[in-house]
Parts: sequence; structure tokens; C-alpha cells
Amino acid sequence: MTLSRRRFLGITIGAAAAAGVPIKGSGQQISESGIDRHALVTRHNPISRKLDPLSPLSIGNGEFAFTADITGLQTFPDAYEKSMPLCTMSQWGWHTIPLPEGLEPESLRLTQFDTHGRMVGYHTSAEGQTQLFNWLRENPHRLHLGQIGLMTKEGDGLARPSDISNTEQELDLWTGTLTSRFTLGDDEIAVKTAVHPDHDLLAVEITSNPIPKRQPTTPRVLFSFPYGSPEMAAADWSEKRNHSSEIVARTAHSARLRRKLDRDEYFVAVEWNSPASFTAAGEHRFLLSGETSQNRLSFVVAFSPRPIVPSLPGAPMTFAAAANHWRRFWSDGGAIDFSGSSDPRAKELERRVVLSQYLTAIQCAGSMPPQETGLTVNSWYGKFHLEMHWWHAAHFALWNRLPLLEKSLGWYTSILTVARALARSQGYRGARWPKMVGPEGRDSPSPVGPLLVW
Repeated sequence: MTLSRRRFLGITIGAAAAAGVPIKGSGQQISESGIDRHALVTRHNPISRKLDPLSPLSIGNGEFAFTADITGLQTFPDAYEKSMPLCTMSQWGWHTIPLPEGLEPESLRLTQFDTHGRMVGYHTSAEGQTQLFNWLRENPHRLHLGQIGLMTKEGDGLARPSDISNTEQELDLWTGTLTSRFTLGDDEIAVKTAVHPDHDLLAVEITSNPIPKRQPTTPRVLFSFPYGSPEMAAADWSEKRNHSSEIVARTAHSARLRRKLDRDEYFVAVEWNSPASFTAAGEHRFLLSGETSQNRLSFVVAFSPRPIVPSLPGAPMTFAAAANHWRRFWSDGGAIDFSGSSDPRAKELERRVVLSQYLTAIQCAGSMPPQETGLTVNSWYGKFHLEMHWWHAAHFALWNRLPLLEKSLGWYTSILTVARALARSQGYRGARWPKMVGPEGRDSPSPVGPLLVW
């Protein structure tokens, strides 16, 4: 019997309804008159007043995510590197280090296990084949697409944590907008950032207001691009040779870049409104500088696996689109309000419910199954573990947000041939879904993973 995605989701919702979970449209009568959804969501807006390397904030749309430090950008990457790296990631952004000469993936030797009276091979041992075993585990790995940070008032480097004070940052969950305020040198800086709901695009607006009797500072932003890495940060900043960063087109208000890493490539577009310049600032580094008379810099930056030809939605349009998207997200589907509860645990439980919905919407609602840390960092090389699909995405059906789950289900069809071949190689009928896997569908070798069936 063939089970369509819609049929599968219908069974899921039917089971939820039978268990007493109220779902809009399921035939149950639900009164929403008692829930002020705006108040419910915004009372849990994350607010930071200090640099905390364990708690950067992310904005995104399910396909693309940008993780920011206390400046609203990625100005202090070194301070976060060993705790929670600041990454820019997408569902399509992967990198593969070339296979060492003389190695072939098909030559990986399998370990034989007695399975109900017959021997079945699984790729669980690196003994005598460590290099190939590790290459297959680590490739492809998700890629940090680019770092965006504030420059100091003088010099050619990023600002340092010691350069700023009076920090306050708030993520407005209702609009998907991150607002960061701080003092940098002689200026009160405000940075507003948001991700477009329909494009892999970040909008940034920087305003610099000088302290009285001081000269205003012109905002400057540095774009830096790393080589790929299987490590948590998804970036190797020491490698300069095996990748290129080239400006392929430029106008008075835009620049187009081509990034090439071994056999992989992607494209970056930057557009701005007010007078500014975009110049190379060293290997794989580019500087966007507003004119001296300007105390505001507004721009968008988009990432794509293909050349970006048309003009992009500007920053004001992106902030408006993000606000409309998140207002609809929170207004539709299920909601739980514990404000009337006298249980001392209610407030914290409600906070976790709200923030979990936000985080899975930006990290786990894309065209591929979610990985354990979503689009934040490169845990497990950025590969997804398919049991996480239940933990991180199946709940969308219970909140009556079916399209957010449906988007990733087509990936199983795309790797069906690979899954059938894996089952056949082990003497089984049907398809065997991999455990730890990248977009190509190849099960990664592991001491335990290949033996598990979820």
C-alpha cells in the first residue's frame, strides 16, 4: 500500500485528535477568545544585556539562518568560537573536501554481524581504513556561508568586545526582528536585523548617533568568507588557497560575488540604498562603507547556489515581510496560554513552548530533515539524524502547521533509490532509511549508527 504524504499527515492528526489534542479544523470546538496571542508571544522575547558566548540569538526562515552576537551581527566571532560559533547557514550550503587520491567510497570494508542466522555487513569499523572511514563521516559538511561584522571606528579590523558598552538586545518574536543597542567609541549604535521569509537574505540597518559634541561615525561592515570545515564552526579561516572570493559585478548600489570551494560554489549579492562603497579588503574580505556624511547604513545580503540576477528586496521591504510572516505564524495554528495558572512552573513551561515553536520554525522547517542543532552550528558535520525528524518537525502537524512539515518529506522520495540499494545490499526488501546522512542520502559510517533502525 502506498502511503501519500497527505495520508500520512492525516493519520498523524487523527491520532492526535483521538488523544484529545485540540487542532483547528479537526471538528473540535475551540475558543480562542481568552488568548491574547501578541501578549503571549512577546512576553517571552529574549533580551540580553551582556555578551554571553553560550547564548547567541538566531533569525531565519527554515531554509536559511543567521546567528548573531550582542551587536546583532557577527562582530565578535572569536569570543563565541569555543562555545556557540556564529554561523550563517542554509539547507543547500554544503562543502566536500576532495577525496584523497587512491581512496574509493565503495572500497570501505564492512563488519559482518550474525543477523538471525545470516551474516550481514555494516560499515561500523575504522580499523585499517581510518582515512576513508573519517572522510565518509565528515563529507559533505554544512558550510558557513559568510561572516558579517562591524568594523572599528579606525583601523581595518572588527570591533572587539572591549570596544563596546551599555549593551541591550531584544529579539521581537512577533516580527522576527533583532534589535541591538550599544555604545561603540563615541557613538550610540543601533543595529536592526531580520531574515526575509521567502529568500536566503539578511536585512541590516545600522544607525550611529554621536555622543554630544563628538563627530559622527560612519558605519562600516566587513564581509569575510572561510574555507569549509567539518568542525562545529563550519569554517576554516586559516585556509586561503583552496577557495576563491571574486567580485563579478558591481554598481553604485550593489555588488555580486562568486564563491568557489573545490568543486562547490555559491553566490552572494549585496545591495544598499544610501551612498556607500564596496571594496576588497584582503583575501576573502570585503568592506561596505557609508559616506562620511552618513550616520545610517542600510543593506541586504543574499546567498544562493545559483547566480543572483534580479534586484533584491530592500531592507525596509524585508523588515515588513518578516513582520507579516511572523504575525501570521503566531496568529494561525495552535496556542497555549498558561498565564491563568497558579502553578509556579507554568511561566517557564509557557516560555519553553513559545521559544521551541520559534526555534524549530527557523531551524527545522526547511526542505530537508532537520539536524540536531538545526542551522546554528555544524554538529555531526551538519548532517541530519533522521530520528530528529520526529523530535524537531513532526510537532508542526499537531500545531496545525502542516506545510512546515510537508516541505521536508519530499527528500525521502529523492533518496529512495539509495535507500533501496542499502536495503538490498543487506539482504532486505524495501527501503532502509539512513541514520546519519547528508543531502545525497548516503548512510555515514559509525561504530553504532548503521546498526540502528528508527
